[in-house]
Amino acid sequence: MDAESRDALLKLIRDQRIAALGTLREGFPEVSMVPVVAEPDGSAFYFHASALAHHTQNIQREPRVSLMLSEPDDWGRDPQTLARIAVRGEARALPREGTAYERVKAMYLQRFPESAAHFSLGDFTLFRIEPVAARYVAGFGRIFNLSAADIMAGVS
Repeated sequence: MDAESRDALLKLIRDQRIAALGTLREGFPEVSMVPVVAEPDGSAFYFHASALAHHTQNIQREPRVSLMLSEPDDWGRDPQTLARIAVRGEARALPREGTAYERVKAMYLQRFPESAAHFSLGDFTLFRIEPVAARYVAGFGRIFNLSAADIMAGVS
């Protein structure tokens, strides 16, 4: 991957707060919007969701997911040139005990302070998606198939 594409990947993972989360429901893909925060090295992505949400219910039955981050459309150029990454992985609930949960909760609240009240609700869970592979489009014709190691190499 060239330096320009690597820089765009880093910006995408660190700057985008909203992602499309793909799960399976009754054998069909279902896509939801989730607020997301990533580990600085790209090794994991986190979101906080209610047990009432379809995506939470879907993950409980089938943890394989896809998470898509996309550069925002500013209506100033061809949308096919927007940088985007679709990460494939498994979503797992983070146990509420321990320093890992507190560290991720702090990261999440730094990015989404308005969601602090959700952490006091018993039906909300922090989920971790650990990438297995990804498809990264850095722009028109600049497409990369990435392993988890490639994602981390691109953002570190």
